[in-house]
Amino acid sequence: MKFIIQDKDKDTNARAGVLETAHGKIKTPIFMPVGTAANVKAVHTRDLNEDVKAQIILGNTYHLYLRPGVDIIQKAGGLHKFIGWDKPMLTDSGGYQVYSLTDIRKLKEEGVTFQSHIDGSKHNFTPENVMDIQRAIGADIIMAFDECTPYPCEYDYAKNSMEITHRWLKRCVDRFESTEPIHGYEQALFPIVQGSVYPDLRRQSAEVISSFDAAGYAIGGLSVGEPHEMMYEMTGLVCEILPKDKPRYLMGVGTPANILESIALGIDMFDCVMPTRNARNGMIFTRNGFMNMLNNKWKDDYSVLDEEGTSFVDTQYTKAYIRHLFIAGELLGGMIASLHNLAFYLWLVGEAREQIKAGTFRSWKESMVKKVTTRL
Repeated sequence: MKFIIQDKDKDTNARAGVLETAHGKIKTPIFMPVGTAANVKAVHTRDLNEDVKAQIILGNTYHLYLRPGVDIIQKAGGLHKFIGWDKPMLTDSGGYQVYSLTDIRKLKEEGVTFQSHIDGSKHNFTPENVMDIQRAIGADIIMAFDECTPYPCEYDYAKNSMEITHRWLKRCVDRFESTEPIHGYEQALFPIVQGSVYPDLRRQSAEVISSFDAAGYAIGGLSVGEPHEMMYEMTGLVCEILPKDKPRYLMGVGTPANILESIALGIDMFDCVMPTRNARNGMIFTRNGFMNMLNNKWKDDYSVLDEEGTSFVDTQYTKAYIRHLFIAGELLGGMIASLHNLAFYLWLVGEAREQIKAGTFRSWKESMVKKVTTRL
């Protein structure tokens, strides 16, 4: 896997690059739609490709391991073939999902024992078998197994969690390097920086992570409830330490404003369920602000959903009709909103890329942050 930085912004740490994988090139900065259980909720693969223009999507190891199961995916020829997606793909390690199962999991040095949220059955994740699972799933980029700390958490807890994440990383790398890809193409392993919101821990973790010659690096354990300014502080600190010539992935982020501010700090890759989850609850993001389609103000608004939008749904449907769909509980409302939001997020990072190349990113970003945080 190759990463080439093509342009750098003169006023911020933003950069525009190209990440080359076995399933194609990715222009950065990039947003990755989240496909939790082998699909991006309410969106056809064709629409992800042709309408949203997604360049890479994300799958969740925890969910895929439980259902449909690794054997089913491996027999299909990997997740790409299973879902009919021939572009790049990334899988997380399951660390975040296991973290969210606080009441039904037990963490030890060996790994994590947890109960399935589906049927209560017991399972075990270790650094080694998580590498094996992700080999079988077959994503182009796979993540190291880590422990994601909650917010807030005590310093000692964050320190212990960071240290076990580092020890697990060594085991992940050893397993990864001692195994071969199952589906005939190269996979890349990204380590994850942890350390909660403690600057000294984040600095230490970034230095340890950087000592591994990885294809790229991720920042985890943020966007878990901490103030946005604290997230930016930790992200900026880590970006100053991580290798300058490798892609940086801020996991689970975020709002349009979060993404823009983090691009300015030097982040290249993002994922978040927000555009689709919020879409299913009637929230529409646009370049001029956000709308709650359940509000009465849209009841007889016959203007198109978003005259500046890039998806076909933006000019095919009116605000009044989409509000009706949500009020009536029709599934189409969530489908339309999901398509729109994903297309907007991909437009946003694509436009950020163009502004970086043009040397106008900083002023554009500052103006855009004010717009996207406006309630319409």
